[in-house]
Amino acid sequence: MSIQLITVVTLALVFLIATVLPVHMGALAFVAAFVVGTAFVGESTDDIVAGFPGDLFIILVGVTLLFAIAKGNGTVDWLVQVAVRAVGGRIALIPWVMFLVTAVLTAVGAVVPAAVAIIAPIGMGFAARYRINPVLMGLLIINGASAGGFSPMSIFGSIVNGVVGRNNLPSNPSLLFVSSFLFNLTLSVIVFFIFGGRELMRRKATAISLTPARAAVATPVSAHVEDVTRTEGLVSTATEEAAERKPGIGCGDSIEPGSRDETVERPKPLTREGICTLIGLAGLAVGALAFGLDVGFTALTVAALLSIVCPSSAKAAVGQVAWPTVLLICGIVTYVSLMERVGTIDWLGNAVTTIGAPLLAAIIICLIGALVSAFASTTGILGALIPLAVPFLLAGEIGAVGLIIALSISSSVVDSSPFSTSGALVVANSPEAERDRVFRRLMVWGFSMCAIAPTATWIIFVAPGWL
Repeated sequence: MSIQLITVVTLALVFLIATVLPVHMGALAFVAAFVVGTAFVGESTDDIVAGFPGDLFIILVGVTLLFAIAKGNGTVDWLVQVAVRAVGGRIALIPWVMFLVTAVLTAVGAVVPAAVAIIAPIGMGFAARYRINPVLMGLLIINGASAGGFSPMSIFGSIVNGVVGRNNLPSNPSLLFVSSFLFNLTLSVIVFFIFGGRELMRRKATAISLTPARAAVATPVSAHVEDVTRTEGLVSTATEEAAERKPGIGCGDSIEPGSRDETVERPKPLTREGICTLIGLAGLAVGALAFGLDVGFTALTVAALLSIVCPSSAKAAVGQVAWPTVLLICGIVTYVSLMERVGTIDWLGNAVTTIGAPLLAAIIICLIGALVSAFASTTGILGALIPLAVPFLLAGEIGAVGLIIALSISSSVVDSSPFSTSGALVVANSPEAERDRVFRRLMVWGFSMCAIAPTATWIIFVAPGWL
């Protein structure tokens, strides 16, 4: 058995064992990286640790620490109240505001993880405060980031268009952007109605005025439902979500259609600590988006300054960092880094290019892009798989523009996986009582996208041969 196949089988075993037994998947992934790396690859522990995603660790810790401080001093609640008042108390509009804001940020040049890191904590605060399904809120934020991510000014768009240009392939940057935006918008509409959007359309903010403490635990989920999600797919998940959207079970007291109660709670004046926190959050946004500062280190810097200026509200914040999520994500990514070093990704890509049927090769490339991107850097995948596909794209049997669009969308919509940076940020910023549930829902949804997105984009952009 080749080392590449060994790494693939081991990764499958990690998922199987962690699903069946109460073993932390992140710890198991670290062990797998150590065993495979030392026993089969001959790497030292220093080599293995070199694959640790230090940048992702800093982002997760920095952002969750900063927003733990913001939650503790009431700043997040204030932002929630201001935004809800701005939309007239229409709860159903709040996730779409988050979608559009995140899309605009990435379209004008923000890195996708940076935009999600800034918006996710605020959006998940809305979800907790107004009992919006956190999966709905998280997916619309992630989809919004992907929707704007392929504009000609964006990072993803620049990478794809640059790789295409260097390889002298046909390109259409505007069509790439429009196709990605419309695909993610359509996907978000589906998400909205699967995960409780119809019920949200019947509610006003006044019907569900909660204290933050109650909001954090407002959605009990039975162990029975969690066990079912281990084995059933997306359809069963949607059914469970629909069942859970009943009044009194995590979605609040419904208002009868036609209710005209427009009263919305007026935001309370910000305290000195809240003002300092708001300035810090604005500094994070400006530093990350305008000056390209690292999101994780900038967030840690702001959190440290707030701890000095306002020590009372920062005292308990470190304990609220999502450490289990950090362990999980860093463990999986460390193992995937090992797979990249031993050539597993290149091995899969090269195997595809030898397939004689061009249409079959095209959908397999999209599937590989989706599967790998669900665990690894979407940026890296876009830069690696397009060159691998160049030889058979140049043969002219498959439309280059169509395959590039399909591959780009397939590799980006799976950022909803909890093992990607965007998905991990959503999980980390979910209320603690909801975190396991959100992780499982995003895992089911993300892996469903690994199959659905490549198939759908292949049918739309590749098979007809119109691009």
